[in-house]
Amino acid sequence: MKKFISLAWLAALLLTACQTASNAGTFDLAGDASNVKLQQVRRADAVETNAQGGKQRRYTFAPSVTPEISIQAPAKGWDWSDKTELRIAVQNAMAWDVTLQITIDGVRAGQSLRAVVALPAGPAQTVVVPLRAEAPRSRGMQAGPPMPFDEQGRRTIVATTVEGRLNLRAVGAVRLSMPAPQAPQTLLLGAVEGVAGDDALQHAYTGIVDRWGQYTREQWPEKIDSDQALRAAQAAAQADLRSAHDSAPKLDTYGGRLDLPAFAAKGWFRSEKRDGRWWLVTPEGHAFFSLGMNAVVLDGARTYVQDRAYMFRDLPADEGEWKAFYGNSDTRQADATSRKGLKFDHGQWFDFYAANLYRVDGKDWATAWHARTLERLKSWGFNTIGNWSDDALGKAHKLAYTRSINIDGVFGNVSSGYDYWGRMPDPYDPRFVEAAEKAAAKATQDVVDDPWLLGYFADNELAWAGQGPRGRWGLAIGTLRGEAQSAAKQAFIAKLKSQYGDAIKLGSAWGIPLTSWDTMEASGFVPPAPKAAYPAIAADYSAWLRDYADTYFRVVSEALRRHDPHHLFLGGRFAVNTPEAVAACATYCDVVSVNTYTDVPQHGFDIPAVAQANKPVMITEFHFGSKDRGPFGNGIASVYTEQQRGEAYARFIAAAASDPNIVGAHWFQYTDQPVTGRLLDGENMHIGLVGITDIPFGSFVQAVRAANRQAFGP
Repeated sequence: MKKFISLAWLAALLLTACQTASNAGTFDLAGDASNVKLQQVRRADAVETNAQGGKQRRYTFAPSVTPEISIQAPAKGWDWSDKTELRIAVQNAMAWDVTLQITIDGVRAGQSLRAVVALPAGPAQTVVVPLRAEAPRSRGMQAGPPMPFDEQGRRTIVATTVEGRLNLRAVGAVRLSMPAPQAPQTLLLGAVEGVAGDDALQHAYTGIVDRWGQYTREQWPEKIDSDQALRAAQAAAQADLRSAHDSAPKLDTYGGRLDLPAFAAKGWFRSEKRDGRWWLVTPEGHAFFSLGMNAVVLDGARTYVQDRAYMFRDLPADEGEWKAFYGNSDTRQADATSRKGLKFDHGQWFDFYAANLYRVDGKDWATAWHARTLERLKSWGFNTIGNWSDDALGKAHKLAYTRSINIDGVFGNVSSGYDYWGRMPDPYDPRFVEAAEKAAAKATQDVVDDPWLLGYFADNELAWAGQGPRGRWGLAIGTLRGEAQSAAKQAFIAKLKSQYGDAIKLGSAWGIPLTSWDTMEASGFVPPAPKAAYPAIAADYSAWLRDYADTYFRVVSEALRRHDPHHLFLGGRFAVNTPEAVAACATYCDVVSVNTYTDVPQHGFDIPAVAQANKPVMITEFHFGSKDRGPFGNGIASVYTEQQRGEAYARFIAAAASDPNIVGAHWFQYTDQPVTGRLLDGENMHIGLVGITDIPFGSFVQAVRAANRQAFGP
């Protein structure tokens, strides 16, 4: 007897299969839309087939605050505890990049994972979102590899940064949105599915560095593919260098301008104001605008390789001739937010830059590098070797150079709430005074009588302020919140006692219930934030910030002058600052130094405050980066292309050289950072004049040379 399958039974079977697929985390935005909600999004009727044979449907996101597609789970949610990635089939139908926000919500409030990806125009691709918090820092670098990439023949975009937390046993929805599009944006969407395995994320970081330290998945003019090509490129760069020497301006021995009226020659670099403009003055008495280069070193491009071998192709064995380019370090620092979430921050490293120098110059690679680098810097129009540079370059007496007073040791510290490189040193602690003395003695050793020394910096980018609108008061609040034994806290309270006498009077002035000094002296006291109703808070905090900064700069200045009475004190290289800190720096230093990553230097410091302080300013860090030469980061101040880097450099230098308050500008840094992150904090930016191969970036160097020559003026 024949058996017939009823249509009703078949429909029920198909419905059950669809529900099972949905519960398993598989959806088809090209097909059924029963569990899909659209907000300011229009869904096309037709289903299309892409070049790879995949089904997809057009969704147009309307101009609105947050147009959104939401795939809703059943009431109890989906159980994705066996899933590790969410994959979305998508094609950008526009002629430009489109930003897509992916949010995976939990059933419970406050549970979600969030990722943002850029969808380039072009063929269909797969977006992959890891189902956990993820960031390039967890792979030892600050910026992840560019997307899309070829994942075993598939065009794939991995969200390398995912924020939030989610209970995968109770997933409530998947939402696809765009941040306030200004015109309709159309995507073609297909399958959305949760899958097991970390294949896409692992593949995104696999084999990304070749044997010369270059990124493997892109090409650019200076990229090399053999040792022979490396040597040929180096030779060509040197030939180009020597052809440019004849265009150099006429200068004095130290780089001072001979086309301007002379100053008195006093044998050392100094600062002087003439006709309303500040100048540095060379030992021979000529105007000097410091065009500097930071981090000109042999060892600045090391990267950790331990437990990350899958990232590197053809990494040489740590033996024989290559053993010299391996080493071990530990750069962990718990109190520095610059290291927050950073993995692979200790263990074995490899130095690609030094290894490439060895490939070109053999056993005398270090000596050859010193000579070549000095010749380059001079030819490119630089006249100063900046901070963190090889001491041998300064001792060659071909360019002015600087020294850093690095105050290290065991002494108290204070949190300002920023603490990027660590907490603020406590200058009231006698141990800090001792450390400053030792640091000054070390920094001045063998250079006290050297006329080529421009001067000294003290530390770098200290945490003078916190973050946000109340950041100015961070150091004052952090001082009072500190431990009872803190020397700074005791000094602050002593001043308040001297001013108010009675704790009740202070409480009344600050609008807080304070009846005893014991409350404030205890660890963990919570100071009030300044408010208009109680102006004494801001006034007292401001007075303390000035006293704190005065104490720091006075201690360092006095230590320096005991060891070197005649070279310049070039300040503390501010990244964040307060008016009080700048005023104190101007009081005790010869120059106020500022690190600023802005389009022009004037946008990086308070011009009226500096003018009032009547001290010159030196820009001690600036740069412009892009993503088209290998490293994944495009700098703190970023542009899109290498050509734009040159244009931005020229604009910055012209603005600096024409400002009567500015006496110099120092670029950060000489060499590109490693693709997989530097040892210190995982930074991996294209910001150098030369790459990891020591090959100059030709068009950028030409723009730099022209801008530097122009800075000397007619």
